[in-house]
Amino acid sequence: MPETLASAVILITGGLVQGVAADGLSSFKGIPFAAPPVGELRWKAPQPVRPWKGVRKADSFAPACPQSAEIAAMTGAKVDTSEDCLYLNVLTPAKSADERLPVIVWIYGGGFAGGLTNFPLTDATKLAKQGVVAVSVAYRVGPLGFLAHPELSRESGKGSGTFGLQDQIAGLRWVRDNIAKFGGDPGQVTIFGESAGGVSVSMLAASPAAKGLFQRAISDSGGSFAPPKLAKEGGQFVWSLSVAEAFGRRFLESLGATNLRAARELDVETIQKAADLHQIPTFWPVLDGDVIAGDQYEAYLAGRFNDTAVLIGTNSDEGAMFARPGVTTESWEEEVRADYGARADAVLGAYPHATDAEAAKSSQNLFRDTAFAWGTWAWARLQARKGKGKAFVFYFDHHTPESPEGANHGAELGYVFGNLGLWGGPPGPNDLAMSDLMSRQWLQFAKTGDPNGPGLPHWPAFDESTQSAMILD
Repeated sequence: MPETLASAVILITGGLVQGVAADGLSSFKGIPFAAPPVGELRWKAPQPVRPWKGVRKADSFAPACPQSAEIAAMTGAKVDTSEDCLYLNVLTPAKSADERLPVIVWIYGGGFAGGLTNFPLTDATKLAKQGVVAVSVAYRVGPLGFLAHPELSRESGKGSGTFGLQDQIAGLRWVRDNIAKFGGDPGQVTIFGESAGGVSVSMLAASPAAKGLFQRAISDSGGSFAPPKLAKEGGQFVWSLSVAEAFGRRFLESLGATNLRAARELDVETIQKAADLHQIPTFWPVLDGDVIAGDQYEAYLAGRFNDTAVLIGTNSDEGAMFARPGVTTESWEEEVRADYGARADAVLGAYPHATDAEAAKSSQNLFRDTAFAWGTWAWARLQARKGKGKAFVFYFDHHTPESPEGANHGAELGYVFGNLGLWGGPPGPNDLAMSDLMSRQWLQFAKTGDPNGPGLPHWPAFDESTQSAMILD
């Protein structure tokens, strides 16, 4: 019997793999969970992994999926990309395959335009050391992940525009079929994401295609409960299939590709550069009628969702990351009236904008509320009303010299993962104590479906009458 799983040769879907020992854990990087989505497999659902011969050394991360240069630059490091990118990583503290530890599956954010599994801020080493198997799954983003097109919909027979979500589901199926070999329990899987990753978790919570693949869900700053987007409606992000198909056709025609055959012959750099010229989020998961079967709010009202316990929340000032220069009282009023139509007066009445400074701040806050906070609140209300699984809601409100008006978008991640000091200033004693608390709460939920436990402050479940939330600062 090998001393650690890292020294074992493990048979998984596709062949044999061997990991490496790292920080007291066994690490397996760059495991393929689907065939490379290239050539004729570009813009198709992920296909079965291609078997390999011999022992595959799982000792290095695979390249990230092609993505927005702007999003990649936010990581602060050079991001290597390749269209051959459907790989996942496993970090396990198990010494043998029969330990049956809880599993967390991390889904990265990045506006559905970027993201990578090896971002230092979300390195799960400290979480795994506390008794969970941590998996991170890559998925296609931007035009390669979320292009809709009439020919693609006819080809699949199930709509188009959700290839990245299908990658996530394929990764979860891999976890179901293989994670027991790494000491994980396929019956104790928590999906966990932030921003677009959190929106993904929300979508998976309602997707028939993900049924039974996870037992708990954690979403930081992500919920998808607005109506489908048909034009320029403010606060709505999921395009209807017909609108997305029409945009996809125009996008490919702008590249000289009048049919799918020609589009699949384009080099990936040409496609990505053209996407970079458009404002994020041009490419976003589409209401394809299959993976996203319909209006998610209506689905929850009808009881059509994957009912699990959920831990969900938002940050107090996360609109600050998306602030735009030059907002004035007049320009913001015009924007709100264009985006909200008959409801514009109600919006303008709720957000101060008598001065340019007020308008600029309200612009940030409206984005925070529509993109993150309202969807999370709606999710909590619907889960409490219609589900058996409990909803636990947090509000991260940590003020720092770098973020004096509240917690910016993604600010909680360093605390949850225990990777402080990568964003912002060096951590102080209170930061370290807060990180210890939050990581234990998140892990307690992943292990039990409830963030309450010995030595932890009482966190009441959300219900519609009290609407309780755990304020974290």
